[in-house]
Amino acid sequence: KKFGQITGIITMVINVLCKAGLPPSGSVCTHTKKGCFTRHVTVFPHRKNHSSVARPLVQTFTSWKAPIIWEGMFDSILYDQRHADKNSSVALTVFAVGRYLDAYLKTFLTSAEQHFMLGLPVTYYVFTDSPEKVPNITLASLRYIKIVQVEKHTRWQDISMMRMRTISETIESEIRHKFHYVFCFDVDQEFKGRFGSEALGDSVALLHAHYYKLPKARFTYDRNPKSKAFMETGDFYYHAAIFGGLWQNVKHLVDACYLGIIEDKLNNVEALWHDESHLNKYFWIHKPSRLLSPEYCWDQSIWDKRDILVTRLVWAPKHYDTLRTW
Repeated sequence: KKFGQITGIITMVINVLCKAGLPPSGSVCTHTKKGCFTRHVTVFPHRKNHSSVARPLVQTFTSWKAPIIWEGMFDSILYDQRHADKNSSVALTVFAVGRYLDAYLKTFLTSAEQHFMLGLPVTYYVFTDSPEKVPNITLASLRYIKIVQVEKHTRWQDISMMRMRTISETIESEIRHKFHYVFCFDVDQEFKGRFGSEALGDSVALLHAHYYKLPKARFTYDRNPKSKAFMETGDFYYHAAIFGGLWQNVKHLVDACYLGIIEDKLNNVEALWHDESHLNKYFWIHKPSRLLSPEYCWDQSIWDKRDILVTRLVWAPKHYDTLRTW
């Protein structure tokens, strides 16, 4: 009798939850004239059908079937467990040169320790012309900072473009022997929410927050036929503030971009948006296997935030008039 009473109470609770659109975790609800019936389902980290239902108002897959990662599309626990089982490890590269170090590096590193790839081994490769100024940051277990001194260039455009060569050299000399994945970041950003293992993939590109809703005709590709970055059209406009993937693929990317930059220099050409223009050309030819939505690098000045359910990383305030006068 008591068992029947308990079963009745459970059924009543499930009916109430289902009518409210809140079926029990790990189950789906079927409505009939006799009530609501639930059945258990296995949730995979990322499935196309689940993604389109979870985020029907945004594009969740590319034409070549690569996922575009949005909040609501993935099970973070399953992703984290999968990468823990695989012993995945991540190298993060960031350039902090000139006044950018003083303005941004401490915030970048401390916020990364709160949100970036938590639970996985991570080493921050800080490239700087002032190693003595790198702040001391409290790091979690299996997380380290490696400081790499770099040459100081006279123009910020050269710093932006030459990072490709520096990343390639560091992957070859060290990263390839210790890490599975590499993520490359601009320093003038701050982590605000989970930036986790769901972002890991063979080749990872970031949709630019200012362009992901615009028609292709308004993408700022390099339109100069003399440049190696020249593009007439493309798939998306990618933001060079973040890119990553398996170390082999990241090295291939930065090597290709660097060669394009050098060829342009020999021809007295400079791509419109420097290394970002070359990166967009690369991803047009070599399609990324995973795209990060603008949640992963959001500009808070954009008024239309309806698609952004979680802000994971934000652009820091820019003060170019003072930052770029060294």
